[in-house]
Amino acid sequence: MCNVPYYGENTVAEHTFALILALSRNVHKAYVRTMQGNFSLQGLQGFDLKNKILGVIGAGSIGTHVMKIARGFGMKVIAFDANPNHIVKELLDVKFVSLEELLSTSDIISLHCPYNESTHYLINMNNINHVKKGALFINTARSGIIEPSALYYAIDNGIFGGAGLDVFEGEELIHEENQMLTKNVSLEHLEALMKRNILLRRENVIITPHMAFDSAEAVERILDTTAQNIHSFILKEKYFKVI
Repeated sequence: MCNVPYYGENTVAEHTFALILALSRNVHKAYVRTMQGNFSLQGLQGFDLKNKILGVIGAGSIGTHVMKIARGFGMKVIAFDANPNHIVKELLDVKFVSLEELLSTSDIISLHCPYNESTHYLINMNNINHVKKGALFINTARSGIIEPSALYYAIDNGIFGGAGLDVFEGEELIHEENQMLTKNVSLEHLEALMKRNILLRRENVIITPHMAFDSAEAVERILDTTAQNIHSFILKEKYFKVI
């Protein structure tokens, strides 16, 4: 068994900043408005990223790329990780802090940690009120890292000033919605779909269909590495090449 672990660090990081920029400058609102022939600036004023604090949860490969981009924008970067990377800390001038401090001081919070038992509902109803009021929330990792009720609560009560979500509760049901009448669907899944549809109607929420990884270059890297892994297996090589 082998995998393709390093194919889209910069790809996901770039999508993360696409969401951040869209929210910080109201690009999504402006697009809809101008498509309707309305060129009013009312309600579209955004804010600079320079000197804002970006809180990165998960300082692995993707998180590190996000930090690099943030430094290019002149942002201050703090991070939370179970295993702080001291090389990243020195090279990118990143301060590693507790989760509570990150939530309470970040202007933008971005999730980049893996989803596992220790990160399940890492952000939840017990700590959501620690978030700096009005912070932007970005999730290009996994939906299970934030408790759904905490996400909806934060958006409804202005704790999150906006949210960019490439992953969300119930996303696996998107392709099944047309089959709802012929399939047994749990009340839990129906509730997830209803809440997602409510989020879609919020002007300060951008949802993309789990596409952060999907660039032409990243897909090519996946295919190339997979082909090389198959070739290595056939030749019974002792290691599998990863990019």
